[in-house]
Amino acid sequence: MAKVVIYRTTYCPYCDMAKRLFQNIDVPFEEIDVTNDTDMRMKLVELSGGMRTVPQIFIDDVSVGGYTDVAALQKSGKLDEMLGR
Repeated sequence: MAKVVIYRTTYCPYCDMAKRLFQNIDVPFEEIDVTNDTDMRMKLVELSGGMRTVPQIFIDDVSVGGYTDVAALQKSGKLDEMLGR
């Protein structure tokens, strides 16, 4: 199975929705909280190609965007393919 990483903040409802999406399809993920971590937030911006919003979701170290992007991938059936399912 692919490795999923979600960069998030504690006050972001879309971050919670992204976590629930992966929980609902039984896909484990790593959470990285950037709420009060300036260095980690800058790393997120670098890894995501300049994106500053959260959540930022990575599958096997490839940025796939935020919650709405992942929800669209799931709806189209492409998320399972990316997860190796």
